[in-house]
Amino acid sequence: MSRIGKRPVPIPDKVTVTLSGRQVSVKGPKGELSRELPSGVSVEQVDNTIVVNRDNDSRTCRERHGLCRTLVANMVDGVATGYSKKLEIIGVGYRAQVKGKTLIMNLGYSNPVEIEPPEGITFAMDGKSNTHVIVSGISKELVGNTAAVVRAARPPEPYKGKGVRYDGEQVRRKAGKSGK
Repeated sequence: MSRIGKRPVPIPDKVTVTLSGRQVSVKGPKGELSRELPSGVSVEQVDNTIVVNRDNDSRTCRERHGLCRTLVANMVDGVATGYSKKLEIIGVGYRAQVKGKTLIMNLGYSNPVEIEPPEGITFAMDGKSNTHVIVSGISKELVGNTAAVVRAARPPEPYKGKGVRYDGEQVRRKAGKSGK
């Protein structure tokens, strides 16, 4: 039995869960998410928790058991509290700003990089600094993917460490040329 899959998912007070077959819909104060789970697992609501069970002991059902439990738990956490990722921009002249919903970054290219957020994602700047970007939303998957797209605009390079990186990310540095 999957150690993650057999743990029940607690439902907070202000969150409602609707189950219809393999379709799971979660509604809370931050918004609403729904997802259709793959075959091989079943979901049921017991008291104030959600329990994910697998149909049989085949390899695919065992693989999907823990995955589906985690997906449902992330949906419940997302509509209750939301998710966010912080990114920092390092480099001389590198900076970002938010105009409307669009994130505009000057990253040393000839033109600024403009990134439109997908539905449900918001960009914000951290305080008075124009080098810290916050990507937030209710879907953990969408927040992570959008943060990866922002980071991919200029990934950190190993010689000077310039570029966009996750907050707290360690970049392995190389020595470079040894001049005489």
